[in-house]
Amino acid sequence: MSHTDPSRPVLDVWCELQCPDCRAALEDLRALRARYGDALEIRFRHFPLEKHRHAYAAAQAAEEAMEQGKGRPYVEAVLERTQELAARGEPLLIEVAGELGLDTEEMDTALIDGRHLLIVDADQAEGKAIGVTGTPTYVIDGERLDGGKSQQGLRARIEEIADRLLGRD
Repeated sequence: MSHTDPSRPVLDVWCELQCPDCRAALEDLRALRARYGDALEIRFRHFPLEKHRHAYAAAQAAEEAMEQGKGRPYVEAVLERTQELAARGEPLLIEVAGELGLDTEEMDTALIDGRHLLIVDADQAEGKAIGVTGTPTYVIDGERLDGGKSQQGLRARIEEIADRLLGRD
């Protein structure tokens, strides 16, 4: 969802917005952002799971929020409400957009016209190609870390790799 700066390490986070494990990972992502600031690029990548009915629409909504300049706040706000998303679906996606001051009519139109389908599909295809099977899955410096089964120790491993890449031994 963003252009890569070759001078800084990238952490790709394969996630979906109806996933309770991705919601739990928010704390780790916030801690990583606090620790590294702009030195580590954290990219949210879409990997909607078939078992979550509203995940595909949520991924498209996240792309529209990104286009409107509030991608990360939108992703975090929807993740905080994963259970509500499961129950309410698209109306919640529009509601969250409104709460963040996004253009809700444009959000609704984007969900209808499918303008972000290619981005979501490309992320999902790339994830499958590198072996992502569940969410959240992290990739940093070519190493895939699967958080779908357990997130125990993952932040420490990410920090270890990021510190090495940034020369912070």
